[in-house]
Amino acid sequence: MPIKVVFFDLGSTLICAKEPWPPVLARADRELVRSLRQAGVSIDNTLLYQGFGTFLDAYYAQRGQDYIERTTIVILRDRLIENGYDSVPDPILRRALGSMYTVTERNWHVEEDAVSTLASLRENGYRLGLITNTSDEDNTQALVDQGGLRPFFDLILTSAGCGIRKPHPRIFQIALDHFKIQPEQAIMVGDTLEADIAGANNLGIYSIWITRRVGGSDPSTGLRQAPPDNSEQGPTIQPKAAIQTLSELPALLENLRRPSP
Repeated sequence: MPIKVVFFDLGSTLICAKEPWPPVLARADRELVRSLRQAGVSIDNTLLYQGFGTFLDAYYAQRGQDYIERTTIVILRDRLIENGYDSVPDPILRRALGSMYTVTERNWHVEEDAVSTLASLRENGYRLGLITNTSDEDNTQALVDQGGLRPFFDLILTSAGCGIRKPHPRIFQIALDHFKIQPEQAIMVGDTLEADIAGANNLGIYSIWITRRVGGSDPSTGLRQAPPDNSEQGPTIQPKAAIQTLSELPALLENLRRPSP
């Protein structure tokens, strides 16, 4: 079947961090706590994070338990309830998280070849979708608009919005159903082996691993990724193809379009 839709991950695929995350997250935490205290929630940082370095560390610690997305507003509410603040209104929580994300949003910028690549794919007749794991829907939508990416996408699907994280097949199936296509008519481009590549492979979507941010720590999780042939745990996750930059993608898709000799 011909490829009709190209799906992309967001963080470390279309956008990347300008600065190392630890000092940025420290500033973000200060804004989170400042906003809560202005609303009369005088909670101590230590109690809020419960032994984790930052609030987002506490969020990521629970993220590996299953593929259900528990967003940061859920985690923040739970932490406050555990410390005696059991009736903080959602608008106060949202305002505090907005203050935190305002800091982290400033640390993301669009990859220099992202816009030109997306434009080229649209000109070549592909429809585009975004499938991303995220701690907060509003934060992701802000990042999409901040980078000027929205005009290229027919679908922006987040784990915060649908409640399920990659690599769970459900989030990919929602995207396929939106475009009314079969898995063989789609491609997934992402930087994370487990979430993007394994998730796509498991459903029969052609997986393309973008590697330029691999080898260091994922800026959103702090987890280090190893190349697929360098696992110490046995069989590895294998992408169908790998590229180092987004600018390589149009030529790769053109080659896939050509019939085999």
